Amino acid sequence: MNTVMKVLPPTVMSVIKENALEIKNIDEIRLRVDRPLEFVCKGKSILSSYLVNKNDSRFILGKISQHSIYMLEDEMKKGYVTIEGGHRVGLAGKVITEDGMVKRIREVSSFNIRIAKQKVGCSVELIPKLIENKILQNTILVGPPQSGKTTMLRDIARNLSLGNNYLDGLRVGIVDERSEIAGSLDGIPQFDLGPRIDILDSCPKAEGMMMMIRSMSPEVLIVDEIGSEKDANALVEAVHAGVKIIVTAHGYNYSDVFNRPYFRKVLDERIFSRFVIMNLKNGPGTIEKVVESNGLQLV
Repeated sequence: MNTVMKVLPPTVMSVIKENALEIKNIDEIRLRVDRPLEFVCKGKSILSSYLVNKNDSRFILGKISQHSIYMLEDEMKKGYVTIEGGHRVGLAGKVITEDGMVKRIREVSSFNIRIAKQKVGCSVELIPKLIENKILQNTILVGPPQSGKTTMLRDIARNLSLGNNYLDGLRVGIVDERSEIAGSLDGIPQFDLGPRIDILDSCPKAEGMMMMIRSMSPEVLIVDEIGSEKDANALVEAVHAGVKIIVTAHGYNYSDVFNRPYFRKVLDERIFSRFVIMNLKNGPGTIEKVVESNGLQLV
């Protein structure tokens, strides 16, 4: 949490103290120039009376760029910057394009500081439901934003890498396009992911899955946020190559995901045999149910 505190302006730290908020209980800190400072705690929004100003914006930009904004141009094209500890700073403002492509974000006016958290052991009760006859099942975690999908995915990776009462330790390959699962800094993961982990950081998912299979021979591939036909096709190829897959996707239920056209091939080939449906009813990390490929809930 010290890394997050270092990038926050003194004015924001004062508001946190005045409201008796603890950094460890905050999921997001949202700053919008000339708008109230917002905190998101356990999925609930808290608006303060403090109005964010341009000096606050300059302070954060200076800290995350080490006072050299040109160092961040490539990352800013993606709309976010990952800082030490795996925390992600989302950015919005005036976008500069060139030949129809985003070149950079200038005059940043909004920041979303998402505080990365590792909940060691949160997948312990889920793991046995993903195994059948001592074989790991291809699994997709489905849930809305902030439901804890990435946190759960991270702990599943750690559990599989370490080994558990149900499986020996497996070689786990993580394709971390947005640097959120491992929170890598300079290629080194900032989270405890176990001993048998290989990571492709900031690599596009579809290309990364094939690269990982060719170069590191993983037994399991872990990928966050499947969101295109290209990603879905790569999943099918990975399974045909004999690799188990565990991925996440935005959605509120089983049909919400598989009604999307690009998932049709995945559905037709029955790639997944476990669907973990997550929600925010009891806070991030709540598992509503685990469903088998036949649509029946796993007891």
